Amino acid sequence: MSLPLSGQTAIVTGAATGIGEAIAHRLAGSGATIAIVDLDLEGAGRVAAAIGGGAFAIRADITRSAEVQLVVETVLGRTGRIDILVNNAGIAGKAAPIWEQTDDDWDRTIAINLTAVFYFCRAVVPHMRGRGYGRIVNIASIAGKEGNPRMAAYSASKAGVIGLTKSLGKEVATDGICVNAVSPAVVHTRILDQLTPEQIQYMTDKIPMKRTGTPEEIAAVVHFLCGADCSFVTAQCYDASGGRATY
Repeated sequence: MSLPLSGQTAIVTGAATGIGEAIAHRLAGSGATIAIVDLDLEGAGRVAAAIGGGAFAIRADITRSAEVQLVVETVLGRTGRIDILVNNAGIAGKAAPIWEQTDDDWDRTIAINLTAVFYFCRAVVPHMRGRGYGRIVNIASIAGKEGNPRMAAYSASKAGVIGLTKSLGKEVATDGICVNAVSPAVVHTRILDQLTPEQIQYMTDKIPMKRTGTPEEIAAVVHFLCGADCSFVTAQCYDASGGRATY
């Protein structure tokens, strides 16, 4: 596969299923050693076994900063380096208008989708700065640009991911670290199980290609942003939306 990553180590969160799993397979296919981080250790282990090539699973609650720090220390202890971080883990959250959302609904979505991204970026950047190289890719969403009804927390969290990406990318722009986001439109994964058929149809109808994306299509965009050829691209948000967003 082009865009070689031989000898590099990548952390991919939420990689037991869906987009994260596809990203893990894609990066491993280019030679990277993958640390698959997920709350579902059994699922992460299955993916690691399927990938091979030294891939390994780590169970972590990414909403806890101490566990995130432990993940980073574990990966460094095992491979001695972290070249790539892909913050992919996320949830859709409760599908309801804002007046039916509880404090817990809001807090859980923000914690998983946004705060965990902050924790991981903060944990890996010192190592990357010390080496003078790194690639961070945060999975956002078109909802973070446009806002989806009945998904206030999700939309807000993904808007936050885009803002965090742009800020961090500028902070480390002279350190050899490129930080970018990818904003998919609706992608056919298990996360859709959290939504109603009406919500899925609403989102699909807004896509000019009139279909959902695939995890492999998102992984292809992420792959470029993880490579050495992504050397003058940082603090950007790449859409993978079938034409839904054009800005």
